[in-house]
Amino acid sequence: MNGHNPDILTCLANLSADEVFTPPKFASAILDILPQDLFRRPDTTFLDPVCKSGVFLREIARRLNGGLRDQMPDDQARIDHILTRQVFGLATSELTSLLSRRSVYCSKKADGKFSIATAFTKPDGNIRLPKAEHTWNGSGKCESCGANQSDYERDNSLESYAYPFIHGIDPTEVFKVKFDVIVGNPPYQLSDGGFGRSASPIYHQFVTQAKKLEPRYLTMVIPSRWFGGGKGLDDFRADMLGDVRMRRIIDFEDVNDVFPGIDLAGGVCYFLWDRDNPGLCNVTNVHRKSETTSERRLDEFKTFIRHGAALSIVRKVLLRDEARMNKQVSGRKPFGLATTERPKTTGDLILRWQKGEGPYPRDEITAGVEMIDSWKVITSYVGYDHAGNPGSDGRRRVISKIDVIPPGTICNETYLVIGHYVSKKEANNLVAYMKTRFFRFLVSQFMYSHHITKEAYALVPVLEMTRHWSDAELTTRYKLTPDEVAFIESKIRSFDTTDE
Repeated sequence: MNGHNPDILTCLANLSADEVFTPPKFASAILDILPQDLFRRPDTTFLDPVCKSGVFLREIARRLNGGLRDQMPDDQARIDHILTRQVFGLATSELTSLLSRRSVYCSKKADGKFSIATAFTKPDGNIRLPKAEHTWNGSGKCESCGANQSDYERDNSLESYAYPFIHGIDPTEVFKVKFDVIVGNPPYQLSDGGFGRSASPIYHQFVTQAKKLEPRYLTMVIPSRWFGGGKGLDDFRADMLGDVRMRRIIDFEDVNDVFPGIDLAGGVCYFLWDRDNPGLCNVTNVHRKSETTSERRLDEFKTFIRHGAALSIVRKVLLRDEARMNKQVSGRKPFGLATTERPKTTGDLILRWQKGEGPYPRDEITAGVEMIDSWKVITSYVGYDHAGNPGSDGRRRVISKIDVIPPGTICNETYLVIGHYVSKKEANNLVAYMKTRFFRFLVSQFMYSHHITKEAYALVPVLEMTRHWSDAELTTRYKLTPDEVAFIESKIRSFDTTDE
């Protein structure tokens, strides 16, 4: 229970980018957003339903040990009380159950001779791994978590990753306790059997299940991608944004600010859900050592606008009630051709693909036919910035290479068609518009991965392309203030200067 220096939990390698160990310093910062009087009460109960290293329970026990010292002066009695009646956990695997018990009890066996607790009579103590199994449906997916049967149906000697908390195990029944606080860092995704190395988010299921237990407080570390992206997260996003019990969000655009060495598009956040005190949400954006805070409703827009300073800009743009470019931009296969499609030996069209171009037969095109004989502006489906994250200066370029392709030229799935026009001049004017910081700033509000889909253009106005648009002209059109312009410039690089 005394100070640990050095702390072994800061040295643990992560299991994967899907299951990330929480550094002790970060775990402590998360606990700081809870009301601190919770740690001075002998009846407060805490649950970590996704124990990996046990760091949350260890830090909670440490705070309780200090907070209860005056009320319970006997050290051993106080420690036994805390560990048997106040801190509880469900492990994610056999390995993490042992790690967690070692962190909390100083022994992999809660009732072992080296355990700091003397009141346990069973080796797992209050950190348990109840048996749970996937329930496979007819399509080869788990009904509870969506895991792919071919990947996760294993014999008993291997981990199946059927996490107890979302596979029918109720911790209130396991421990016979009603929990005041639920805290944790859930697994982020599981393979779903899709094309390539496809994986689906899973973290939202832990949040949803935790809410069902109705604790007084809930705080979890989850990817920030739920703000505006993520496979199958639309209902979760709507629920979170509409929940007035969401009282704090601390958001890190760059995951390396908290999890060094992890590659996670869109960053991470942690939040405080306060059951009995609904109201506005305090949102803090963190990048490196810079922090900005705003208090606001979360559901003003269907997609969460990450930065409070961006809200006034978005409101001014939407106030004009103009058409939006997500209605104009093509889908992922503008002409129905997959990324793997290549030019043919003959054909009256030219197919642009990632490494060049070549002939392609017109009669094999069944989608986007109306665009074939127009001037087209294309850009890569993959954004410029690594994993959609900003650079060390906090700024992005957003869009990668932009090209104008002439009538008779088409492209495969590598590209999106941003617009098509009768004249080359209109196409060139769209290129100029796309290169403005204003345009790319609006697209960046949807950047939570390295892919930029048509829906990322949902805030961008469709403007008349018979004229050229500059940032200065757009500033005047939308009545942006000097502070708003400065904020855009702080987030978006000049298109043609990548090393500003």
